Amino acid sequence: MAKRRSEAEQQIAELLHTAKTSLGLSVAFLSRLDGTTQHLEVVDSAVPLLFREGATQRQETSFCQAILAGRLPPVIPDVKQYPEAMKLPAARLPRIRSYVSVPVRLSDGTLYGTFCAAGLTSDKGLTKRDKALMEVLAQAAAVILEPGVRENARQAEIETRLAPVLAAGGPLVVLQPIVDLATGGRVGAEALSRFPHGWGKAPDVCFAEAHSVGQGDRLELLALERAADHLDRVSGYIAMNVSPATLLTPECTALLDRLPPDRILLELSEHDQVEDYDALTSVLFPLRARGMRLAIDDVGAGFSSLRHIVLTAPDVIKLDRSIVDGVHADPVLTTLVGSLVQFGHGCSAKVVAEGIESELDAAALLALGVDYGQGWHFGRPGPPEDLAAVAVPVVPVPRVSPDVRLHD
Repeated sequence: MAKRRSEAEQQIAELLHTAKTSLGLSVAFLSRLDGTTQHLEVVDSAVPLLFREGATQRQETSFCQAILAGRLPPVIPDVKQYPEAMKLPAARLPRIRSYVSVPVRLSDGTLYGTFCAAGLTSDKGLTKRDKALMEVLAQAAAVILEPGVRENARQAEIETRLAPVLAAGGPLVVLQPIVDLATGGRVGAEALSRFPHGWGKAPDVCFAEAHSVGQGDRLELLALERAADHLDRVSGYIAMNVSPATLLTPECTALLDRLPPDRILLELSEHDQVEDYDALTSVLFPLRARGMRLAIDDVGAGFSSLRHIVLTAPDVIKLDRSIVDGVHADPVLTTLVGSLVQFGHGCSAKVVAEGIESELDAAALLALGVDYGQGWHFGRPGPPEDLAAVAVPVVPVPRVSPDVRLHD
């Protein structure tokens, strides 16, 4: 059964059909050259048994390579007139007797492959005009191909970069203290992932890239495992970040089931869309019934997911640093934070402010009724040993009881 063509391949096929019919030849095809092998990627052929999509041959023995190397001209009306061509395998089978080939180059000049047409009989009518037509069609093919080529390169780069991190058991996980703003005492800590400095990418970007290549769930689970490893080394609760998509996997549920529920505050980012709140609630309900707490992270960064809060009824909402930094001197931020605190408390949720970097902001947030805070003012992310002890373990009171289930 023939492979179903992608949209780009179908567009290429239409260009090839134009080439084949305009030149009156037996076949037209797009080939990809990888340096050692010629791959026939898209083919329009009157003799499909002789020219098949997916067929390969050694690049060095192909007509295309001989033309690229200058050993043959790009337009060959009669292959028998060229001894160099008659030496090539394709001159014997499928017995090519006429040929036109032009390179397909991407916008940066990179050679992708060739755009070709061939006949099983000689065709003295092939001219430079036919080569010009093929060049125009090849340029159109390059425009169609380039986005896919760039995306494949992007994915390959991400997969290569991620491989050693995954093999090593996931990212480095550090802890940042979370304190009671009223007393200054530490109540818990947030587990934060750290990736190689040379990447120059924020953790949320690294996780998003991993998800884009199908490795996001695995990377998140490894980060959760490493965060859980810290439970025996610190007092208080640990806030662990997880995306809704990963939370819905059986592997994540199994992992969370193994952890002490009263030590975990599960954080869902407000940036991550939830396609099925019923499915999310079904996963969260048994965890929260056992005493695990739920937080909605990054609140205030966009307001697109106040729906998260309404439909999951979290125990904690975490104010994004973008509305926290400088709140003491900004009346607009003051009003916004005050409204979110009132909203959170009205939903029986505790409020944590992230990104606190000054005593002035900490005091302003306390005056606005914010319950807890974290940021460089209280401590930078680091190893568990850097955290102060928690005298009396405190976690927000869970909002979900075993006999209550949330609905969309």
